[in-house]
Amino acid sequence: MRILLMFCYILLLITSTSCRETSDKKTSTSIEDIEAEDNMQATTSKDKVILFFGNSLTAGMGLDVEEAFPAVIEQKLDSLGLSYKVINAGLSGETTASGKNRVEWILNQKVAVFVLELGANDGLRGIPPSETKSNLQAIIDVVREKNPETEIILAGMQMPPNLGEDYTTEFKNIFPELAEKNNIELIPFLLENVAGIPELNQGDGIHPTVEGQKIMAENVWVVLKDIL
Repeated sequence: MRILLMFCYILLLITSTSCRETSDKKTSTSIEDIEAEDNMQATTSKDKVILFFGNSLTAGMGLDVEEAFPAVIEQKLDSLGLSYKVINAGLSGETTASGKNRVEWILNQKVAVFVLELGANDGLRGIPPSETKSNLQAIIDVVREKNPETEIILAGMQMPPNLGEDYTTEFKNIFPELAEKNNIELIPFLLENVAGIPELNQGDGIHPTVEGQKIMAENVWVVLKDIL
């Protein structure tokens, strides 16, 4: 009888310990699962979007998309540990008119920063600056309507002097005037220190090389960093 009681006691002790260990393991697994889920949600929630909306300058025509200035900006953000997702919505040949038609469906997601880079193709085609200005204003209005919290950066552009002084002056003034009117940030001239420099542009003399794109990224970063 004594041996039987001792056996029962040992069996009860083993069973109790086993149950406690199993319970501890379940609790531990549950905590790990919760922490993993929390981390995933935190990562998702802090991933804000910077959308670059432009033409071939943004798209990086003639280069790999990883070499275009939006990708250079993304590399800088990653190196600084800033959790922003960069979207390159550049489209070669885009004018302000076609951009106005495209912007509605490109804003299907919440955007923290919207970088508007359009107008160069308008100028090269001789489109009246008043029309370019009106289209850019319409794009700004759509972004504001979709999400009033979105920070907008307008990339300034200039035309070569062969288009005539009156035209180039009126065109250049579009961008600071819109920036002031809408209280948005302005990159004075996206192609500063790139335009007109042969070694920083591809064979067509218009689209920047890899090094030119890096300089453009710096021109953008000067303004963007203060917003972030």
